[in-house]
Formats: sequence, C-alpha cells, structure tokens
Amino acid sequence: MRIISGEARGRTLFAPAGEQTRPTSDKIRGSLFNILNGCVKGAEVLDLFGGTGALALEALSRGAARAVISDSARAAIEVIRRNAANVLKDALDERALILKADYRSAISSVSGRKFDLVFLDPPYRMLDAYGDAIARLSRADALAEDAVVVAERRRDASISVPEDFEIFDTRQYGETAVDFVRRRREQ
Repeated sequence: MRIISGEARGRTLFAPAGEQTRPTSDKIRGSLFNILNGCVKGAEVLDLFGGTGALALEALSRGAARAVISDSARAAIEVIRRNAANVLKDALDERALILKADYRSAISSVSGRKFDLVFLDPPYRMLDAYGDAIARLSRADALAEDAVVVAERRRDASISVPEDFEIFDTRQYGETAVDFVRRRREQ
C-alpha cells in the first residue's frame, strides 16, 4: 500500500499483521478520491475506524487541512502513528490527531469541531455502526453543512442512515461497495 497522490505520493503505508484490519485497496482509494476531488482541499477529516489511517492520510496528502483518526485496536493505532509520521513528517502534530478510542468515544472527544469529510469503514459485521455514527455526529453538531460521509461496506450488505441523511451515490468494487452520504437536500 502507498499514498497515491499529492504531496506524499508514493510513500509506503503499513498494515497491522493479521486479519483484524481490512485496509482499503489502492485501487478503491484512488477511485474514491477521484469522486471526492472537490471535497478534499482544505477539508477537516474524520476517520472513525482508521485501521491503517490510509484514507485520512491520503486526504491530507491531497490537501486536506487536518484529520482526526481513531481506532480501538492497539495494533492499528501503532500502525496509524507509524504511517502518519511517514506521510506527514514534521507536520504530524499540527495536522493529525490520533485517538485510541472506539467510534462513540472518538465522537464525544472531538466535540466542538466540524468535519467536512468523514470515513466510516468499520468491521463489516458492525452494520449498525454506520447509521449510529452518523446520528451521533449529527447530534454533536460535528458535521459541516455540506459534509460527505464515505461508508465502505460489504457489497451484499445494506446500511441505514438517519432520516435527515441520504445515500446520494454508491460505487461497487468487487466484493466491496462504497456509499456516499450527505444531509438530505430540500427539494
């Protein structure tokens, strides 16, 4: 794995050993960021199930302002820190906050911040986490008005989102699907 584009293009990304973490492939990441192109520059990013940190670090490489990356697994946090140091170098402390926390605690600990771009890639068995995370972010007023939530899931699964949100695009990549979620637009 590597950073695909931007100021850190080509830098290697590491993944924890074992099957606990399921990194988003370079191919899927490249496609996602082509779709998100206009949403990244200057964005405040939140990656709630960081794994390797690849999604948030790719956003930072492409011009996002800052990112919060959380994961509850110690091995994942160690790898996220290593990857962030490799990608961000001296700018690590000013551009990235890395939290060892589950998604609920991470959302609580970032109150007062607003995010433009949120990545949700929980373990596939946690289907309720998608809608719950979006609802918690909304209640915490942590989403910018035009925020986009990128939800990666198993292709044969479906997720639900809170009533005032909508899935406005879905892309499929082999066994993986990615839903793009935003606040429901008034007609």
